[in-house]
Amino acid sequence: MSLPLEKRKTVTFIGHNGSGKSVLAEAFLVRTGKAEKIGGIMNYDPLEVEKSTSLSNAVATFEYGDTQLTVIDTPGFGDFISEVILGVFVGENILSVVNASAGVEVQTERTWRIAQEQMKPVMVFINQMDKERADFDQTLDELKKTFDIKMLPLALPIGSGESFTGVVDVLSQKAYQFPADGSGKTTEMAIPDSMKDRVKELFEKTIEDIVETDENLMDRYLGGEELGLDLLGAALKKAYLSGQVVPVFVGSALKNAGTGILLDWFVRLCASANEGRPIKTTMVEGGSEVEIVPNENEPFVGFIFKAAVDPFIGKQSFIKLYSGKIATGDSFVNSTKGSSEKAAHIYAVVGKEQKEIAEAVAGDIISVPKLKESSVGDSLSHTARKLLIPALTFPEPMLSKSVKPVSKQDIDKISNGLARLSESDPTFVWEHDTETGETVISGIGSVHLDVMIERLKRLFKVEVEVGKPKIAYRETVKELADAEYKHKKQTGGHGQYGHVKIKMSPLPRGTGFEFAQTIFGGSVPYNYIPSVEKGVRSGLKKGVLAGYPVVDVKVDLYDGSYHEVDSSDMAFQIAAVQAFKKAMDIAKPTLLEPIMEVEVSVPDENAGDAMGEITSRRGRPLGMESGSKGFQVVKAKVPFAEMLDFSNKLGSITSGKGYFTMKFSEYSEVPGNIQEKIIAERKKELEEANK
Repeated sequence: MSLPLEKRKTVTFIGHNGSGKSVLAEAFLVRTGKAEKIGGIMNYDPLEVEKSTSLSNAVATFEYGDTQLTVIDTPGFGDFISEVILGVFVGENILSVVNASAGVEVQTERTWRIAQEQMKPVMVFINQMDKERADFDQTLDELKKTFDIKMLPLALPIGSGESFTGVVDVLSQKAYQFPADGSGKTTEMAIPDSMKDRVKELFEKTIEDIVETDENLMDRYLGGEELGLDLLGAALKKAYLSGQVVPVFVGSALKNAGTGILLDWFVRLCASANEGRPIKTTMVEGGSEVEIVPNENEPFVGFIFKAAVDPFIGKQSFIKLYSGKIATGDSFVNSTKGSSEKAAHIYAVVGKEQKEIAEAVAGDIISVPKLKESSVGDSLSHTARKLLIPALTFPEPMLSKSVKPVSKQDIDKISNGLARLSESDPTFVWEHDTETGETVISGIGSVHLDVMIERLKRLFKVEVEVGKPKIAYRETVKELADAEYKHKKQTGGHGQYGHVKIKMSPLPRGTGFEFAQTIFGGSVPYNYIPSVEKGVRSGLKKGVLAGYPVVDVKVDLYDGSYHEVDSSDMAFQIAAVQAFKKAMDIAKPTLLEPIMEVEVSVPDENAGDAMGEITSRRGRPLGMESGSKGFQVVKAKVPFAEMLDFSNKLGSITSGKGYFTMKFSEYSEVPGNIQEKIIAERKKELEEANK
């Protein structure tokens, strides 16, 4: 029998890499008897084991008393920020895990902002109090300064570093020491004399901070009434859920210290499945808006927030149920793709372990294997009520690399592997560039792409060569030109004859191509005009400067001649191609390059340096505006060629705190001195390719 909705709660862990999120999740599992020891439960992917870090979201569901808790462990590397966005979306509660010796780090801030953008309540666990240089007070001060929100310490550490021996629960005024075996089964101890005054002072201040959030409670408190833990807990929960306060806890996940107090408060404070913000959806048919509040008796609605790719057992889709139920064998609709799917099996997930269950209900997170056409970010719903959860916004892929299989026999394998990997990660995209003959993969950063390439090798057994992508330059013309070409060939029997006169002119940027014909008197018969256009369009594929596609030109066929016997479609096509090339040579051909619209988020103190860096890269600044607290957003248009290594430079300027997004804006003429270099390099490439 499943627990009622109010007893099912999901908490998403966020924080910087190395803050101990995975270890904390595993400490919970040890404490609740779901695992024997910490290690290898949440980070179970071979690559994660090798790199000793999370690379994708991991899930664990367990019971604590009469409550079902599901924790989602998100990666702490900035390159995997899409996992954080997805993990935060499906969690009603957010726990920011902070390293007590490192304090507020880059990803502490960035992931916290994601939680704020999604309007999710946040609490904090200051972890690793057993480490050298761990400092609870300093970390708490940093949190207060950085996030400018009332922090309520509900736990205090007893000692730090090697002398860290226990944790005090502030509101119950009880102290607990933890055993050396890491089981988390703590025993009560006396509050050290040296801490008694501080605990008493903090106890009184915390009560005041809580009652300030509730007028009724404030009156009762001022009237001298002694407020019990239940009353205080209820008021605190309300203040936490509304974002007025951030409860702060402390301990050591590795020692399983402070985890009991944290779990107790999870039960008291955390929003259950039916207390989170309603999910806004739209009807596939009609487009009307429907707000979903989790309810087991409503039709099924789910959301895929993670997909694990395995070529042998197939794809595992991790689904958050927002409404209704799903049982083994049930069919449903992928509202995003419009396809039908079936739950052949349903699994409850605890890290790497999956246990088959017969049914799941609203509030649960489950794994379903072998869904045919489903990807991360897709909405699932009952056939009777097809609902679409709006697409989340993810950062644009910022870095690209070319890949090609070492063996030509692996061409199909590489396409299949990349397609499967892109289904699991909305910030990983790939395309085969017919212009350059390359397969280009794009992602958030170098670590992201390296991981995807490694997965391609390991999961799909494809060895690839990795190189730099070729930028998609274009060619156009700057002046008017008049050219003609007569294709005349006699080879015995029927000959070949086609004669065209064309005018070429430049078009406004972004127009593309225009073909016109202003022939009088039938100098080129009507039935051959499509052949001329076909020939010209063939010429567009390779310009005369460096063999790049030609854009933004108009070609007017105004005269020519034909032969009654020897003219043919092919003859006029050949004449048109050659006339096109001659016209381009005359019309001052030039190279165009892709220009990107760039937004760079940097700490206030680095804004000037970031602007200078953009300008040095031939960027055109568009202005600067205030971003989130302590950040400026620099807007600019920058040539794509100059952005390929910008990620590393930005990291250096901002000590890893800056990040940027970019999207294609337009094509623009390349400066002359740079054109010469590009053309020379391109000719060299083509010569080598033709050897």
